[in-house]
Amino acid sequence: MKSGPYFFAWCDEADRVDAFGAALSALVKVEQYSMGAIMRPEAECHTTSVGEVVAKVRAHFGRTDAETYFVASLSYEHFVHCIMRCYTDESERLKPWGPIHMHPREIEDFTPMHMDLALGSGPRSVKAEAMLAWHMALEDIDDVLVRLCAPDVSGRVSTGGCTTAWTWLAPVAMCATYNADARYIVRDLALSWVSLHDEDKMSLIAGMSLEALHARVDAAPSGARVTMRDGSGRSTSLSRETVIKALATPPTALLEALEASAEAPDNAWRAAEPRAREIYERTLQSRESGEQVLSRVELTGDHVYFLVDHARFNVRRLPSGGVVLATHPYRTLWPLWADALCLLGMMS
Repeated sequence: MKSGPYFFAWCDEADRVDAFGAALSALVKVEQYSMGAIMRPEAECHTTSVGEVVAKVRAHFGRTDAETYFVASLSYEHFVHCIMRCYTDESERLKPWGPIHMHPREIEDFTPMHMDLALGSGPRSVKAEAMLAWHMALEDIDDVLVRLCAPDVSGRVSTGGCTTAWTWLAPVAMCATYNADARYIVRDLALSWVSLHDEDKMSLIAGMSLEALHARVDAAPSGARVTMRDGSGRSTSLSRETVIKALATPPTALLEALEASAEAPDNAWRAAEPRAREIYERTLQSRESGEQVLSRVELTGDHVYFLVDHARFNVRRLPSGGVVLATHPYRTLWPLWADALCLLGMMS
């Protein structure tokens, strides 16, 4: 079974153990399952206490990396076996995985290939079923990304993301991103440009300041472009000049354009909503009554294709001042960005 999706978080090395510990505490809501911490080749421990794991990591981190096995609690009392790793800067330079890197052991824990639904006597609807799969995946991905990156108000983690790929991709190529400060959401676009144009590893540049990223984009030749692909493989290009315009755009205008693009009507999605709502309510009633009159629905290529082309985007402003952009793992955030840039008249 394939592992994933993969969650990434960036923070300064001096804050890394604190960020790691805070994330672990937020992900392990109830200390009832055994956890393992391994710091090769120095030490390891097995316990049910988050505090003991963090203390062990703190004692050895710097001389070695840390790897922790634990059970995270997701929505609807869903428990998932996960692995979280914390790397030193030295390790990142040798093999950049992402300073803090977490994933469940099985991708189906987040994007199941089957659902138990109360279909009733109504017709089967691939689109409605795909919509329900979107809701299930988006809720957990958004929740886990925030618990990993912003488990408290410290702001240690400045940025992070989620993807089904094993490596940290350009932000617009991921299915979700986190930024600690919504005013700097344009960093996602600038980081994507620098990563793709200069072929830099994302985990090595994720902590760059906006000013440094701006300078890197400015330094590219006039008219330079990078190829952007969505989840279906369709490609468009993003020009250096478009990124420079976005960097000069007031943050509020850019964020509002992203929100407007996320809310833009999709006729196919809208048409599926009534049947999806009916199935959801029937399923909820069936589970609450204990009747369990449910049918096993297997996700097919048709479900996947619909999600790739139509899965909605969510732009969530956090009380902390941060922002999360998210969609289903079968899709990327590039269509959201492309629509927002078009709305602002920047695409060229």
